Amino acid sequence: MLPDNNSDALILNVDDSDGARYAKSRILKRAGFKVIEASNGGDALLRARQDRPNLILLDVKLPDINGLEVCRQLKGGAETNTILVLQTSASCIGTADKIRALDGGADNYLVEPIEADELIANVKALLRLGRVERALRDVDRRKDEFLATLAHELRNPLGPIRTALALLCKLDPVVPPMQDNARRTIGRHTDHLVRLVDDLLDVSRISQGKISLQWESVSLASVIRSALETSSHSIEARGHALKVSLPEDELWVRGDAVRLSQIVANLLLNSAKFTAPGGRIAITAVREGDTVRICLIDNGIGIAAASIDSIFGLFKQSGHSPDRVQDGLGIGLSLVRKLVTLHGGEVSVHSPGVGQGSTFEIVLPLDAGAPVPPPAAVPAPAQPPSGDSQRILVVDDNCDAADTLAELLAMYGHTVRTAYTGTQAIERTQEFMPDIVFLDIGLPDMSGYEVAVALRQLPIPQQFLLVALTGYGQEHDRQAALQAGFDEHFAKPVDFGKLARLGLHIAP
Repeated sequence: MLPDNNSDALILNVDDSDGARYAKSRILKRAGFKVIEASNGGDALLRARQDRPNLILLDVKLPDINGLEVCRQLKGGAETNTILVLQTSASCIGTADKIRALDGGADNYLVEPIEADELIANVKALLRLGRVERALRDVDRRKDEFLATLAHELRNPLGPIRTALALLCKLDPVVPPMQDNARRTIGRHTDHLVRLVDDLLDVSRISQGKISLQWESVSLASVIRSALETSSHSIEARGHALKVSLPEDELWVRGDAVRLSQIVANLLLNSAKFTAPGGRIAITAVREGDTVRICLIDNGIGIAAASIDSIFGLFKQSGHSPDRVQDGLGIGLSLVRKLVTLHGGEVSVHSPGVGQGSTFEIVLPLDAGAPVPPPAAVPAPAQPPSGDSQRILVVDDNCDAADTLAELLAMYGHTVRTAYTGTQAIERTQEFMPDIVFLDIGLPDMSGYEVAVALRQLPIPQQFLLVALTGYGQEHDRQAALQAGFDEHFAKPVDFGKLARLGLHIAP
């Protein structure tokens, strides 16, 4: 953490010359700074990790490790990369040497002999900039925390909404057209809210480098087919004509099948959104040497020349479609660019101008190797018993969420019990002996992770499936759940299609 004044700042002064080191330390101490010293690169790295100084005054010429290399290691270390480095040199150097130092991570570069006032001014200036950087990092951290909390709070009410809708459809499957349309509208807009929450979290995770891709050899045709399934309703609802043209030969790309499909689906949804009803959308794929070029063309609202360069920016939109009430958050294209880059590809957009449509192009490297065969199936540690009816315990402190899911499962022939606290969950698991436990993480008396550990230690047969059903849907939440003893981790609102993995076939 950076200091708010000179007396709180700790500076590491690194120089192999005793005289030069003494002179610089004296100047800094008289200016009110706390100073520690090192006479070689090895000691400098050690003291940086141990004492965590706010700034290092680092000479280039050291007896063991070149100061430029010391700086590179400091800036590359997770524990030391935020330490400010003021590189110094007593030898005659050229512009190229300064550039080399700055490219290596140094925050500034001074040539000795250094005037006392110049040294103090540079140190103070760097510490001020460091405080600004710290404030920006704090803002970024709070933003990520806010997004995670927002996602959790939004997912909690979305869960019972989706489940209640499925319950209504099961209770009365045949209804008048107006009522059926109202149900479908609720379902579509619930799905839209879920996508917005997921997109916000994806952008945040990618920005932090926390997103992980499941690399495999993926059929391009399957990617586009999946994207079309995701976007088909929006395209059909606005009456667009869709043309798809793919190569006759199967093409394979290396990447994450879900994320690749998400890239194409986001572009299709973008075209559907910003093309007037009854418009035209075409998607083509062409092999070009070791790459494949995917083009998505529409005759929509187009993009102004001034907006072309910024269209992939976060929260950016090039224009407003007059037939729409709202155009979303402007994060879909930013997410597309980030995901394409992670896959080693490029994305670009072209448009003749406003009102003249747009063409988005994605270039992805083809997989040089043969398609990877699917891995051998590994039996799950626990499976529900065969048969239509299963014993299910639903645990959630949100009574609406627990009760509606329990009622829906009961209507499909399952025997269901509910619990609203961790203590109740443990008691009812022992009494009820369920086949499946749906367990929320944020419970009032204990966390779902603690409950999972307690359930796995009960002196009963451990044949039940333990499923986390929670508003916390990030990758680290999933990993924490699996480590606590869960077999599955589903983010709220539950995707009923995923329940097929558990043998629960629910058609909302």
